Amino acid sequence: MNIMMDDSRPIFIQIAEQIEDEIIEGVLSEESQVLSTNQFAAFYKINPATAAKGVNMLVDEGILYKKRGIGMFVAEGARAKVIEKRKEQFFEEYVVTMVREAKKLGISAEQLTDMIRRGENV
Repeated sequence: MNIMMDDSRPIFIQIAEQIEDEIIEGVLSEESQVLSTNQFAAFYKINPATAAKGVNMLVDEGILYKKRGIGMFVAEGARAKVIEKRKEQFFEEYVVTMVREAKKLGISAEQLTDMIRRGENV
């Protein structure tokens, strides 16, 4: 786990995103156990309630599930859910913003497509 805390964003969201990243990258596989909220709290020197908020957010989304008295585990199908969620976020945060800016600048869809293709070589 190698997360640098970003003061501009809530810590609980960063913890949830770190877990998601590890699921996407295959570090955490389906049915594997994740750190406890107390372990997250100790590692990041934060309140356990803050860590729990990030973990519970993923439980609410069906990405993690609780085994009573044992801990939190990665749900079956979690990787696909996280990827779908991230694709939607990517669309909203980047594509919509890019298309709006392109329209303001008079960039056609064809020109925008060419720019994207050019960017593939970066």
